[in-house]
Amino acid sequence: IVGCCHCPRLVAHREHIAHVKVARHREEDYWGKPVPPFGDPDAKILILGLAPAAHGGNRTGRSFTGDPSGDWLFGALHRAGFASQPTSTSSNDGLSLNDVYITNAVRCAPPDNKPNPDEKLACRPFLVKELELMQEVRVVIPLGKFAFDAYLQTRSAAGLTNPKPRPTFGHGNTCLLDGGVTLLSSYHPSRQNTQTGKLTLQMLDDIFLAAKELIADGNPDKR
Repeated sequence: IVGCCHCPRLVAHREHIAHVKVARHREEDYWGKPVPPFGDPDAKILILGLAPAAHGGNRTGRSFTGDPSGDWLFGALHRAGFASQPTSTSSNDGLSLNDVYITNAVRCAPPDNKPNPDEKLACRPFLVKELELMQEVRVVIPLGKFAFDAYLQTRSAAGLTNPKPRPTFGHGNTCLLDGGVTLLSSYHPSRQNTQTGKLTLQMLDDIFLAAKELIADGNPDKR
């Protein structure tokens, strides 16, 4: 993943941002490469984001790290018992995840946070491989409709069957998929959603409490 240079537009953008930086991080060395996944390799919960933030993951080398979306996400994960601490500021800040694995539909920070269809398609083999390797996953949480669509499309590309009619995205919506995996949708903890009240802390907490209950159903020790 880290060595990928497949998409010229994304390569140019991630490297430009890493060179120009932003004033508040002017003295830092930016990562400026595709951002790898992070978390527990034996996780039962897979969280799928859209793409790294220009001055978050593209700076720190870890998704949802060093940006406001990560403050919301890791705060909720910590409250639910999945993260060792409620903040994520750098890739060496000591944060660890239990039973959670975080990845993205697109691995490079895109201009205006909007990957184009070809870029989404180019990243799909990475997610296909992750789905093959993550055999313990029982709950998939796409953050936002882009990630929701990317996950279902990736399942099809991996030869997995999706239900008919197709599941619809909505915060808190659930759908049981083949293989005993539950698709649990969540709004993305973007500033656009959190500052307008579309997503509240309680709404995000409810998602991870629901996920905790879902994985506990098959393991009494987790209850």
